[in-house]
Amino acid sequence: MNLRKLTIPLFAILFLGIGNIQSGKEKSETCVACHGEDGNSVVGLWPSLAGQNINYMKKQLNLIQSGERSIPEMNGLLDGYTDQDVEDIAAFYASKKNKIGQASADLVEQGFKLYYAGSLEKGLPACTACHSPRGRGNSPAGFPLLSGQKTEYIAKTLKDYRLRNRQYSEQSEIMVSIAYKLDDREIDALASFINGLY
Repeated sequence: MNLRKLTIPLFAILFLGIGNIQSGKEKSETCVACHGEDGNSVVGLWPSLAGQNINYMKKQLNLIQSGERSIPEMNGLLDGYTDQDVEDIAAFYASKKNKIGQASADLVEQGFKLYYAGSLEKGLPACTACHSPRGRGNSPAGFPLLSGQKTEYIAKTLKDYRLRNRQYSEQSEIMVSIAYKLDDREIDALASFINGLY
């Protein structure tokens, strides 16, 4: 085994005993229909889970399980799952490689500027502050991986934040304060850029 080729999340999973990947694969069989066999969604409105960091994934699964984060399509799917089950599922998806899409050429410049510099005029911080320059997120802080996420999903998520329809944690409060300053064109540019970010 070549340790140099291991990603940091996979290294942590294998050597620090965080979750059981094989068990997580078995426990996530019902997730395949929406999130893809390897965690890369084939439907634009459903998020890709491949490569997502463990802390963020566990937090979201716990919020969905408790009902604090309402996703009608997931109602009941996590009933009876233990903390270990959630840990295993998160480990499985963290071990997978996310697929990168392609940004629309006419939106790249605006998306690049917003992602890397924010907007001084609007008081928008750069996305890199929480999600890293390559969109890999920040696992210790629980900020999600964005790189390669579906354009439609990112656009819907930002609009949900803007309307305060997605508000269930301190992190989502941060996104609400950012998204309400974004217009539709800026959201489209960011969503497209993030889909092609690697």
